Amino acid sequence: MNIRRHLVKILIGAALIFAAVLVYNSFRRYTWGEIEQSVFSIQGFRLIAAFGFVILSYVCLSLFDTLAVRYAGKPLAYRRTALASFTSLSIGHNIGMAALSSGTVRYRFYSRWGLTGEDVAKVILFCGVTVGLGLATLGGLALLLDLRGGDDLLGLDQGQRMTIGIVCLGVPIFYLGLCAFVRRPLPIRSWRFVPPSLPLAAGQIAVGTLNFVCVSAALYELLAAFTEAGFLDVATAYVTANLGALISHVPGGLGVLEAVMLNVLPVADNVSGMDSVAATGTAAIGALIAFRVLYFLIPLAIGLPTLLVSEAYYRRRRQLRDFSGHATG
Repeated sequence: MNIRRHLVKILIGAALIFAAVLVYNSFRRYTWGEIEQSVFSIQGFRLIAAFGFVILSYVCLSLFDTLAVRYAGKPLAYRRTALASFTSLSIGHNIGMAALSSGTVRYRFYSRWGLTGEDVAKVILFCGVTVGLGLATLGGLALLLDLRGGDDLLGLDQGQRMTIGIVCLGVPIFYLGLCAFVRRPLPIRSWRFVPPSLPLAAGQIAVGTLNFVCVSAALYELLAAFTEAGFLDVATAYVTANLGALISHVPGGLGVLEAVMLNVLPVADNVSGMDSVAATGTAAIGALIAFRVLYFLIPLAIGLPTLLVSEAYYRRRRQLRDFSGHATG
């Protein structure tokens, strides 16, 4: 157990170093003045629209948990699943290794509301599968709907896009078939995954995909003034970056998102008031920094105090209950 704990710490440390290298390589071409100028060049209405999509994304994430507790056989009021989801993910997105970090916070909430450790494990696994289904579906749709004849921003020609897109969409289709015809538990490493009912599986694919559509839309709004890429380009690049972040377990995908976006998305040739910045490719940096503030830092600033307040609230309730029991006894 100690060896495993030390190994996890080493892996987290390596991920942080990897993130630092990516951030350095992504930002070293730019001066602080250029970055600051690009951030403040984002139009106010685009910031508002992007934040609106961020809010919608977190609403979708709360539906992950709503479906997950039903899957676990312990349905709860939406206000409870929304609280547990937002608090756990606002923290987990920033810490990294989201299944572990957000799972710990989820357990603090759900164990108070009658879920066992096994139930919470089912919730975590269900939400993880929903993330994978959403990424695969959006990635497949973005590639198949890209009708251009030549190479795309990832260097894929039309045939390659179609092949990869079909494979991606094969994942949710296979999953639906699995849920329709297989009812026995499936071993996944040390986990045992019982396929959910077909309606729950369809709900997973729908909210999982919609979540990543909202995130991609937020990025697109922030990047629109600085890049010639369309929504499908941004969505494909974001799916690629997200897969890299999930594999690396880098906290918040720090550096991975920036590296992929800056190397894939083209900067517009003429951006009003940003000619010198666009010339060096700095414009998109401001959009990515704004995205990180909107999607990661603002939710963290709300989620962390919410966790602390909830801990104090439930501790106080437990103390009052214990005191009342002693007084009655």
